[in-house]
Amino acid sequence: MERLLTIMKQLRDPATGCEWDVAQNFESIAPYTIEEAHEVADAIARGDMAELKDELGDLLLQVVFHAQIAEDTGHFTFADVVTAISDKMERRHPHIFGDTAEGGHHLWEQIKAEERRAKAAGGTLDGVALGLPALMRAEKLQKRAARVGFDWPDPSGSRAKIDEELQEIAEAGPDTLEEEFGDLLFAVVNWARHHGVDAEAALRAGNRKFERRFRAMEAEGGEGFASLDLDAKEALWQRVKHRDG
Repeated sequence: MERLLTIMKQLRDPATGCEWDVAQNFESIAPYTIEEAHEVADAIARGDMAELKDELGDLLLQVVFHAQIAEDTGHFTFADVVTAISDKMERRHPHIFGDTAEGGHHLWEQIKAEERRAKAAGGTLDGVALGLPALMRAEKLQKRAARVGFDWPDPSGSRAKIDEELQEIAEAGPDTLEEEFGDLLFAVVNWARHHGVDAEAALRAGNRKFERRFRAMEAEGGEGFASLDLDAKEALWQRVKHRDG
């Protein structure tokens, strides 16, 4: 860890460091941080442990990079980051590090809620990060709302909402079409949540399945694949789908 911190400090040195690294700030690095987190998730999904090792290193570098920028601008240091997360983990696990007899996820959520109230007298939805993937953020917003009783009692309510949104899309004009599609996607996330399905993970799996099947279809079609008509492509798709299971 000390070696990595030293490397980043050298890269950010205004006199002798890397010109690109010196020029970066929190905003310019944030997209890379998000990208690296997704690449970690991708390596896990593929079960590629060698790749996971590398991707975790890339993600750790992002943490170190942000911490070095913070130190350079007089906000905090990497040591402060480590102290803060260590304190938080001990605070949120009083049944391990304190004198509470029992723990569990409900206790974790209770402590998080208390921490949010202590920070500010904000609303139920405060603290749901804007930078999250849209499906993930929708689910988190819905879960927060559900904590205060704003939720369908069973999946039938969210399913009916999908039908309602589909009708509104059919009736929408050009100016409201995007908004109505957003409402539909939000409703689908809600329906998935009521079935205990992580919408973000489900869509990632759907993307992987489509990619796998399309590549197989493309390979089977050969060099002339692009020139095949839609019926021929659909026949290939159905063949690959049947084989894929």
